[in-house]
Amino acid sequence: MKYTTFAYLLLLLSFSAQAQHKGNYNEGISRQNIATGNAVVYGHSPKHMTPNLNPSSTIIIDVRALQNVKANSYTAIFNVSQIGKTADSTNLLMNNRINNIKRELAQYGIFEKDIAIDVISFVPVYEVEVTKKLFSKTYTEVPKGFELQQNIHIQFTKTQQFENILTACAKNEIYNLVKVDYFIENIAEVYKNLQTKLLALIADKKEYYSILGFDLKDYNSIMADQKYCYFPKDFYQNYQAYNSISFQALKQDKGVTEAKKQTSYYYQPLSYENYDIVVNPSILEPVVQIGMEIKLHFTPKPKEQEVKPEVKTEIKHKYYVISPDGSIDVKELKTDN
Repeated sequence: MKYTTFAYLLLLLSFSAQAQHKGNYNEGISRQNIATGNAVVYGHSPKHMTPNLNPSSTIIIDVRALQNVKANSYTAIFNVSQIGKTADSTNLLMNNRINNIKRELAQYGIFEKDIAIDVISFVPVYEVEVTKKLFSKTYTEVPKGFELQQNIHIQFTKTQQFENILTACAKNEIYNLVKVDYFIENIAEVYKNLQTKLLALIADKKEYYSILGFDLKDYNSIMADQKYCYFPKDFYQNYQAYNSISFQALKQDKGVTEAKKQTSYYYQPLSYENYDIVVNPSILEPVVQIGMEIKLHFTPKPKEQEVKPEVKTEIKHKYYVISPDGSIDVKELKTDN
């Protein structure tokens, strides 16, 4: 019995020592979690490696700029359904709920002009009525009421107002939030600002290549550009926590019962690592991200080959006339004229 107890303790100590040397590197809770949060507990951290440079006769100038823009206004859309015995009573019940929301939101600076109603459907609701006869049953659909479905569009300008909107809707049993749209008024000015900054950056790069001895005037150039606009709704990601604890297992003093892991969502904007210019980089709330890219390719102009003067060979013919009497006097016949 003593030997068995000693062996068990030895095995336990061996396991503990092994776990202690292993540390928390691969566990769900570690110093890395404090810095990066729980959203990256799956997978491995990327390796930071410097790419190899490959010299080329083509000079490429690729510049990118990004600007984080806070929306000027937001529109929250809620879907609401109402049923009633008659068309009038259904419409009245719906209006009462919406009017209650309007009165509630007026206290927070959201007035009737900021609220719009979009009627989706207004249809009768049928039920099956069974009619019993002597030798058969008849099943007939008969109208039992009406269903009215509407979307409520609520416009607001401050993110703090959204909590008040949710509270007002919940008080009137409206819980179906469809989406929240973001709007900015001066998008043309944003693109103009990015364009100005990119052109200045391109000028600096051209000067840099000139200092290195590359005169871009001796190069043919082609270019491409693009602009884009991304909204927060497209940048929410989800994850599940790595660790889970089952309190049910502790209460029952039994084996571990797998607990349901909650799915969490978080806002993940565009990373700045591929951008040369970032305007308003520090953000506290979801923003509209507006970007622009300009790419230039410079290829050396073909060298002009020296044109050598063409050498022409001219043959001049001379003609002579000998007198018929056989005298030796030989005269040259001129044919120039």
